[in-house]
Amino acid sequence: MSGGPPPMPAPVCLIENTDQGLQTVESALNLLRSIQQPVVVVAVVGLYRTGKSYLMNRLAQQQSGFALGSTIESKTKGIWMWCVPHPMKKGHTLVLLDTEGLGDVDKGDEKNDAWIFCLAVLLSSTLVYNSRGTIDNQAIEKLHYVTELTDQIQVKSAGASEQDDDEMPEECEFVRFFPSFVWAVRDFTLERKINGRDVSEDEYLDFALQLKKGLSPKVVTYNLPRQCIRNFFPTRKCFTFPFPTEAKNMTRLDSMAEADLDPDFLKVADRFCNYVFAECRVKTVKGGHTVTCSRFSHLVKIYVDTINSGKVPCLENAVVAMAEIENQSAVNEGFRLYEQGMENLKKNFPVDLGPLSAEHQRLSTMATQEFLKRSFKDTEGKYMAQLQEKVAKLYDQLINDNMDTSEKLCRKLLSDLYASMAANIQQGIYSKPGGYEIYCRDRDAMVAKYRQHDKKGPKGEEMLEAFLQEKNAEANAILMGDEKLTEADKQMAEAREQAAVQEQQAKVAAQRQKDLQRALEDEKRNQEERLRRMEEKMEEEKRLQREELDRALESKLKEQQEMMEKGFKDKAEIMSQEIEQLKKEKEKQKEAEPGFFQKVFMPVAKLGADVLSSILQFKAMGKMFGKEKKQKASAALP
Repeated sequence: MSGGPPPMPAPVCLIENTDQGLQTVESALNLLRSIQQPVVVVAVVGLYRTGKSYLMNRLAQQQSGFALGSTIESKTKGIWMWCVPHPMKKGHTLVLLDTEGLGDVDKGDEKNDAWIFCLAVLLSSTLVYNSRGTIDNQAIEKLHYVTELTDQIQVKSAGASEQDDDEMPEECEFVRFFPSFVWAVRDFTLERKINGRDVSEDEYLDFALQLKKGLSPKVVTYNLPRQCIRNFFPTRKCFTFPFPTEAKNMTRLDSMAEADLDPDFLKVADRFCNYVFAECRVKTVKGGHTVTCSRFSHLVKIYVDTINSGKVPCLENAVVAMAEIENQSAVNEGFRLYEQGMENLKKNFPVDLGPLSAEHQRLSTMATQEFLKRSFKDTEGKYMAQLQEKVAKLYDQLINDNMDTSEKLCRKLLSDLYASMAANIQQGIYSKPGGYEIYCRDRDAMVAKYRQHDKKGPKGEEMLEAFLQEKNAEANAILMGDEKLTEADKQMAEAREQAAVQEQQAKVAAQRQKDLQRALEDEKRNQEERLRRMEEKMEEEKRLQREELDRALESKLKEQQEMMEKGFKDKAEIMSQEIEQLKKEKEKQKEAEPGFFQKVFMPVAKLGADVLSSILQFKAMGKMFGKEKKQKASAALP
């Protein structure tokens, strides 16, 4: 997919932290809106002055960029963003978010820290928690923000929550929508041993997150952050980094050559980066929908505006709002392609109906493809119908414009060709014996020249029919006044005149029918193609929803197994209910699939064919040009 990130020599501020609260930066949002690629979003959070920015620079494959700072003062304020081409996923953008350090004494506002942490969770597909020393109880207690997420994030809208009384608590659904969790332990100096046995980094993290048995307030407090981390995040990973260099050099990490850094530190840093590049998923939202940079910009704006309004961010509402913005944009972009292409064709008006119909079909298909590429969650086909209506309305207007242009050109052409015959009538050339024969010869020559003209458009034969019909009385008058002809000759000539008019009428009708048939066959083929692409889109969205449920199930089953092994049967039993609910939802989704496409999208796709058929039959085929219009056209002829 094209439309990758423009070169960004340095990060930019995405969300400012001001005295008035959190504010999005419009220039950063505009940068995101210009990129259509799917995004992998990695956000780093942690206490201030713990080296978060250094990890982000490594992921950007740059030595410097995010400010590291060299004092006890926090350098990163708000949330800063760096968009780079993904090193391993072609056609994807890696968005790196460096967040303001938590616990900065200068801020004096813990609620601010909580919202920064909440935004990092909501916006990322991988959340990196950066800390120093060890993963002990004190380190986990400093991650208390995770326990506040149940009050700060809502999965469903209030109305939906009220209707779903039988469903599991919302915090049990976080695992479906939350990012993967990576704990980066910096300046780690201990041996990774548990009961005398060497353990891996992941085992070390799992050990630190083990729960204690009991229901005392002290045990509940101890378990709460650990339980939240285990329940909320679908995957957990740990990296323990040794000191990168001597303490005296720590303030200039961004200017030090790799050769001067500790080799063991570099090994862990490389493993960390490779894991993020290879394993971190594309950002998705509720329903499994893939997030592009453009969609991501809407998410940022929606969440920050919601927080500033004093409301709790809602995943479902955010997806609906984002879908409305993106789907309207998809309609506009699809229609822009169609309009631009047809405007180019309009420069060549008049054109025959065949080329006009063929170009309409080609551009209409392009518009549909562009719409489907950009749209999502158009479950009722509302926006697809809107695009089809806009295309049909413009096509209607273009057919009229083409008809009008054709009519004007044909009228002028007939007028120019008839000028010499009009002069002959004025001079009485046809008013003498044998004049009718001369008149017929001149008229036939004129008709032959008219038909030789290669750019008359769809009204060519119809205007000729009107001309011959109009001049029929003139021809009869000359015929009746020709003294050279006998009464029998005149009757035969009059019959030939009528036959010629009828022949022209039949020719016009046959051409109309031929053009209509060809246009409808074109539309049928394109309708089938649109249906195929729309069905593919539908299946893709269903697949994403299934994957979302499968990931949640896998995570819950794994956690349940561990709870059973550790003897927490009561917690495992609670998880059984959650697992059953997920399975029910999966079955419900399967039951909803058959017939859904036909019910929702078939009428939308059929709209294009119905509208085109109506336009062609009642407008392009001349049926809207009733007797009144024909009389008007005939009266305007010379």
